[in-house]
Amino acid sequence: MNLKNIKIGLAITGSFCTLNSFLPQIKALCAVCDNVTPIFSESVSKLETRFSTADERKTILEGITGRPAITSIVSAEEIGPGKLFDILVIAPCTGNTLAKIANAITDTTTTMAAKAHLRNNRPVLIGLSTNDGLGANARNLGFLLNIKNIYFIPFYQDDPALKPKSITFKDNLLIESIASALNNEQIQPVISQPPTADEFNN
Repeated sequence: MNLKNIKIGLAITGSFCTLNSFLPQIKALCAVCDNVTPIFSESVSKLETRFSTADERKTILEGITGRPAITSIVSAEEIGPGKLFDILVIAPCTGNTLAKIANAITDTTTTMAAKAHLRNNRPVLIGLSTNDGLGANARNLGFLLNIKNIYFIPFYQDDPALKPKSITFKDNLLIESIASALNNEQIQPVISQPPTADEFNN
């Protein structure tokens, strides 16, 4: 599928260690799509972490996409009536955000973006990164896997020995997953093998 003129909202939540490794895939997406708008959760907009500062994230992500970020619930609400996007990607998506979407809680920029976008019966693609994906959040994951217009980037256990309940998405499948979701298809297999050494290096 040609994504050049597809309008993509890219909502980023506070899995900060995952975000840094995800940046090359965001660059790859912007190389094939001219209309990618970043959306920042409150954590991404405000928190200073050992991985990056809020200003650094804003500068990097707005620089890659070439567009100002949506950073408030009020601005995110406009996604619905304005039909701003063909697809909304939430990646990395924390377990906290996953749980709120599963339980119809709309109290953040990201969850408002999802609610506003879904009212138009358009696809939401989730790249999950959470330490409790196979723990307390497993029921929310299972629920959303069966909800219309919700799709997932394939995911895997990132450290079965030390963090057996932790899962993260296979970021190198971002573009392929977007194309599938736009065709109303869940890319398969959704439960994936960990990336190979070659995939980590690309």
